[in-house]
Amino acid sequence: MLNQDTLLDYIRKAKQGDESAKEIIYKNNIPLIKCIINKFKGKGIEYDDLYQIASIGLLKAINNYDESFGVKFSTYSVPMIIGEIKRYIRDNGAIKVSRNIKILANKINHYIEDFFTEKNAYPTLEEIATRFNIEKEDVALAIDSAKMPVSLYEKYEDDEEGIELIDKISIGETEEKMIDKIHISNIIDKLTERERKIVILRYFKDKTQNEVAEEIGVSQVQISRIENKIIDKIRLKY
Repeated sequence: MLNQDTLLDYIRKAKQGDESAKEIIYKNNIPLIKCIINKFKGKGIEYDDLYQIASIGLLKAINNYDESFGVKFSTYSVPMIIGEIKRYIRDNGAIKVSRNIKILANKINHYIEDFFTEKNAYPTLEEIATRFNIEKEDVALAIDSAKMPVSLYEKYEDDEEGIELIDKISIGETEEKMIDKIHISNIIDKLTERERKIVILRYFKDKTQNEVAEEIGVSQVQISRIENKIIDKIRLKY
């Protein structure tokens, strides 16, 4: 892990065209790249493609970073990388399912729910095909389409004024919280095994220093000293 002064020196060299300096910065931030792209798994994009796009975002961060911003490089680069991935997903997206098939699938699902409520049994493929006057193969295709990845920017409602699917999805956290979690994860990965355990027990499982001391097998005073050293280490590096 490069300290801040060394990192800034490499960034200056990289911006002047030093490719070896850029490579050092890149390799130093591979754990950060991997941590970010893990947040975008399951979006219909191959891992290798996500890795490549995230790497482009990091290189852009190197080229655009300015010391006068008053923030650490990692703090600046995370939203740059996330933005690059989001643009890729928006512009290239996952495989799109036909609009008519999605509408049909939605109607079939409603029919199946109503059928089960009324008869306490699921309709057969033939019954669904008869109800919608379509071939059994078309029923299977519509049902399977629910498993296919779709663009987050597809219209959710059946009419043209419908909102986009991304607006119907509960993300569960703001981008700022997501960035904070990525930073925390990246920081914890750099600690020793014992330090990681202490941080997790103290700040994620909300245990007291006495409880941690008992679990680790040391005194409460030692836990307090180790905790202070961890905080100093984080402040120095980040």
